[in-house]
Amino acid sequence: MSSYTKYTPSTEARTELHDRLSLTGAEISINNLPAGGCVPFVHAHKENEEIYYILSGKGSAVIEDEAVELSKGDWLMIPPASRRQLYASKEEGISYICIQVKSGSLSAYTAEDAIAY
Repeated sequence: MSSYTKYTPSTEARTELHDRLSLTGAEISINNLPAGGCVPFVHAHKENEEIYYILSGKGSAVIEDEAVELSKGDWLMIPPASRRQLYASKEEGISYICIQVKSGSLSAYTAEDAIAY
């Protein structure tokens, strides 16, 4: 039995990886908005912060009524309670990864959590 799970995503508008990879500590999605498109609702979270990585394209996030321009290579973290909505630019689409994790849950990381063999 393998000690890993591998999945190769397609170019769907949204692919959630929690089921496809049997994730237990994070929700990760791959998102593709066409030019002029947007996430169809404003939302916030009860517990999860969201971390976005822009894979390609341009767009913006409106966070608590403030527009933040986004382009390839940008990282963005939004705390749980902040209202947000993402938009692709009118000229080109935007592709991004969104990682959701429970805010304040990280207790150890990198070398602190590693076991050297």
